[in-house]
Amino acid sequence: MAISHGTQIFYGGDYNPEQWPKEVWHEDVRLMREAGVNMVSLGIFSWAKLEPTPGRYDFSWLDEIVNLLWQNGIAVDLATATASPPAWLVKRHPEVLPVDENGARYSHGSRQHYCPNSPEYREFSQRLVRRLAEHYRDHPALAMWHVNNEYGCHVSRCYCPRCEAAFRNWLKARYGTLDELNDRWGTAFWSQTYSDWDEVPLPGKTPTFANPGQQLDYARFMSDSLINLFVAERDILKEVTPDVPVMTNLMGFFKPIDYFKLASHMDLVTWDSYPEPTAGVPLLAAMSHDLMRSLKQGQPFVLMEQTTSQVNWRPQNPLKRPGVMRLWSYQTVAHGGDGVMFFQWRASRAGAEKFHGAMVPHAGANTRVFREVTELGQELRALSAVVDSRVEAEVAILFDWANWWALELDSKPSRDIRYLDELLRWYRPLFEHNIAVDFIQPEGDLSRYKLVLAPNLYMLTERAAENIRRYVRQGGVFITTFFSGIVDENDRVHLGGYPAPLRDVLGMYVEEFDPFLPGQTVPCRWTGASLARASLKASAALTGSAQGAAPRSPASLATPVLPAEFTADLWADVIHLEGAVPLATYGADFYAGQPAVTAHAFDEGLAVYVGTRPSESALAQLVTALAETAGVRPALTAPAGIEAVWRKQANGAAFLFVLNHRAEEQKVDLSPIGNGLVDVLSGETVNTCLDLPAYGVRVLRREG
Repeated sequence: MAISHGTQIFYGGDYNPEQWPKEVWHEDVRLMREAGVNMVSLGIFSWAKLEPTPGRYDFSWLDEIVNLLWQNGIAVDLATATASPPAWLVKRHPEVLPVDENGARYSHGSRQHYCPNSPEYREFSQRLVRRLAEHYRDHPALAMWHVNNEYGCHVSRCYCPRCEAAFRNWLKARYGTLDELNDRWGTAFWSQTYSDWDEVPLPGKTPTFANPGQQLDYARFMSDSLINLFVAERDILKEVTPDVPVMTNLMGFFKPIDYFKLASHMDLVTWDSYPEPTAGVPLLAAMSHDLMRSLKQGQPFVLMEQTTSQVNWRPQNPLKRPGVMRLWSYQTVAHGGDGVMFFQWRASRAGAEKFHGAMVPHAGANTRVFREVTELGQELRALSAVVDSRVEAEVAILFDWANWWALELDSKPSRDIRYLDELLRWYRPLFEHNIAVDFIQPEGDLSRYKLVLAPNLYMLTERAAENIRRYVRQGGVFITTFFSGIVDENDRVHLGGYPAPLRDVLGMYVEEFDPFLPGQTVPCRWTGASLARASLKASAALTGSAQGAAPRSPASLATPVLPAEFTADLWADVIHLEGAVPLATYGADFYAGQPAVTAHAFDEGLAVYVGTRPSESALAQLVTALAETAGVRPALTAPAGIEAVWRKQANGAAFLFVLNHRAEEQKVDLSPIGNGLVDVLSGETVNTCLDLPAYGVRVLRREG
C-alpha cells in the first residue's frame, strides 16, 4: 500500500505539543507553513497524557492540535503511543518490566520499559490502540499510523519467567518434539540433552560458551516477539481503518530484529538515520537507505527521523556543518526516499533529549538551522515528479539477519569477523563507482541482477544454495568470500569441505582456514587470469586443476585486468581447485603459491571465491572488474566524492541525483549520458559540464 500523499515529498518531523503551552501551538503551525512542512508525527510518547489513569482516556488536547494542523494543510502520522508505558501501569503491574540476563528487573523512568511477552502490557496497549483507531478513523488529517517506536532500540531481549515459558512454546511450534530439538541443537555435546520441555532454559549467564543452536533460536524468538507486538497493533488498526497505511520506524542495519520479516507486515518502510556528522561521506547511511528500499522490493520509503544539527546521545555530539543537512536529505531522496523528516520539530526544554537538534532550535526561528530547514522545505516542493519513482539496481548483496546472529556468536575461529564491517567493505567500491545496489535474502529472486555478492554468508540453507546454483547456472555472476557456506540454519557444520553446498558452483573447496592475529598480513598477487567465461574454462583444462595437479599460471590466456600485487589480512583459506582457476595466489607461509581468489565458469555463469580479505584497493579492483564482466554500468563516471543515482518513473522519465560530498567545488562531465538534461530545482538546461559547489546538489530530469 502506497502513502496517499498525492505528489508531495513528505516533509516535517516529530511534534510534541504536549510539552508546550497552547499559545506555542499556533506559532508552531505558522512556522511549519513557512518551512514547507506537510506532515508531522504526533503522540509517539504520550500514553500517560492520552490515558492519565487506567481506563480514563482524554483525547481532547490531541483533537485540538490535529484539527489545527489539518486546517493549515498539514497531515498527521498518528502514533499509537505504546513505546513508553505510563507510571500507573508499572505500579499496578510491575511484572510488565523486562528483566536483563543477570536477573535484574528494569525500572520506570525512561522508555521501552516493557517485556514483549507481558500479557498485561499487551492488554493495556491494545486497548489504547483500539480507542485511538475508533476515535480518529474518519479524520481527514490521518495520513498513516505510527506503531510504537524503534522496536528493540533499548530492550531487545528479556529473561523473565514469561519469556522463558513463551520461548518453550515457540520451540515446540518450531520443532514439534524434543528429539528434533536435541538433534538440531546438537545437545549430545556437553551432556545438554533435554528430556522435558520444562528443562529448556533461556540462554542466560553460563560458565562458558552457551549452546550456539539455543543462542541462535533465542535471537529468532526475541525478534519474533517484538514483531508480534507490531502485528497485534497493526491488526487492530487494519480492522478499524483498513485504508490507512500502517508502519513503524526502523533503524537501518539494526541487529536484534529481522527487518525483512517485520517489513512484510508493514504497508511502507520508514526508518531513522543518524550518521556522525564529521565522519565524512555517510556510507552506512547510503547502504541503509538501499536496505530500507529493498525490504519491500524497491518500494519508496520515508526517512522518519534525522537531525537538523546534532544528537544528544554520543559521547561528543558535533553539529552538521552548513549545507550538510540539505545534502544528506537529498541523498535520502536519491536512494528511494519519498519523505524527509526530522526528530524533532521544536527542541525540548526538559527531558533526556533536550539537547537533541530540532527544526526549531532553542534559539528560535531566527537561526541558521531554521533557515536551512525552510530553504529545503521550499525546494522539495519542486520534486513532485520524483514521487513513487524507483531505483533500478543491477547488483544485489545477499543479506540475512539469521546469518548475522549466527556469524557473531561466540566460540568462532575469529572474533574479528564483523558482518556489518564486511558488508561495508564490499559496498564501498560499488558506492564510489555510482553503481546502485539492492539487498536481498539468500532465498530471494536473483534473476533480475547481473551481479550478486555474498560476503561472509556463514549460514547457508539448502534452499539458498540451490537458489544461488540456479542463478549462476542461468548466467549470473556471483561472488562470495571466506567463512561462507559453513553451517545450516541451526549452526551445524556442512561436512565435506567448505563451503560444501556450493562446492560444485565454485569449483573448489577449502580444506582448512587460518584466522590471522591482529596486525598479521599476507602478500598476494593477481595471476592476470581473464574473467571471461570461455577463457576460464580453457584455463581450467590447461592447468589440470580438476585432477588435483598444482595449478600453472594461465598467462597465455590472460587479460591483465588484475595485474598488481596486494596485501591481505584477517584470514587465509587453504583452497583446492576442482575446475576453478586462480585469480590470485598467496605469496607467503606454507600456502605460498596456492590460490587466494578463484573463478569458476559454471554452466552459463561465473562464480568467484575470495579466500582472504584483500586490501580496500585490491577489493575495489576486483569488484569493478566483476561489474564490468557482468555488464553493469555506473550511473555516472565522476570524480571522487561525487555520488550519482538514477530514479526512474514508469512513464520513462528519469531523474539523476548528483551530490558533492566534498567541501570544495567540483566539475562533473555529463557528456557520456547525453545532452538536454533539465535541472529540476532551477529549470535550466544542463549539457556537457556540471559545476557543483561544496556540498552541492543537482537533480537532473531526462524525459522518457
